Amino acid sequence: MVARKPGATEPAKCPVCNGTGEISRTVHVGRKRRVAGEQTGLCLNCLGSGEAPST
Repeated sequence: MVARKPGATEPAKCPVCNGTGEISRTVHVGRKRRVAGEQTGLCLNCLGSGEAPST
């Protein structure tokens, strides 16, 4: 984590993961594509940092 200067504003949160850096996806199994649960993974929008990417 990068040290921030006192009084500096906080970076905006990633809109996809809400600043957590992780997202959950539903896992489907079988030919009928039954729901088997959820799997947590890295947010590809912010690459796990939780900060909104700069444009």
